[in-house]
Amino acid sequence: MKHVLRQADIFYDLSDAQLERVATICRPISCDAGGLVFQENTASDEMYVVVRGVVEIQVDPAILGVDNPPGPGPTTIATLREGQVFGEVALVDRGLRSAAARCATNPTQFLVIKRDDLIRLCEEDYQLGYQIMRNIAAALAFKIRGADLTVREQLLWQPPKQ
Repeated sequence: MKHVLRQADIFYDLSDAQLERVATICRPISCDAGGLVFQENTASDEMYVVVRGVVEIQVDPAILGVDNPPGPGPTTIATLREGQVFGEVALVDRGLRSAAARCATNPTQFLVIKRDDLIRLCEEDYQLGYQIMRNIAAALAFKIRGADLTVREQLLWQPPKQ
C-alpha cells in the first residue's frame, strides 16, 4: 500500500514513517467495470487513490438542465490510473461532487481516505498535516489552471471562415 501512496502527488515528500501513518487510515475497496464510485452532485467526505485499473471522471450536462437538444449523456473529462488521486476537494469543503467517478476496468482497486480520519491525522502530526495540505493545494491549483486554460481555449476558439 505504501508504494501506491508514494506515487500520489498529495503524499509527495513524506517520509516512510509518515506514509505508514497515512496507510493506517486507508481502506481498500474494489469495483467492477462500469461501477459507480460516486455520483455527480452528491455529498462528499472521502478521497480516493487508484491502486489498480482505470477510473473515469465524468460530467453530465443534463444535471445543468441542458437537454434541448438532448445531450450526449455523461462525458469523460479525465482518465485516472495507478497512483492518481480523485475526490480531494471533499477534504477541503465537504461540498457536493462536481463530477461522477466510474470504474473503467475490471477490477479497479483503490484506497479510500475519509476526511475526518485525515484531519485527525494532520492534527496529531502538524508537520505531516502541513505537507499533505500543501500538496493538496498544489494539486488543486494545477487542476484549476488546467480548467482555466480549457475555458479560455473554448472562449477564444472560432470556427474557420469559409
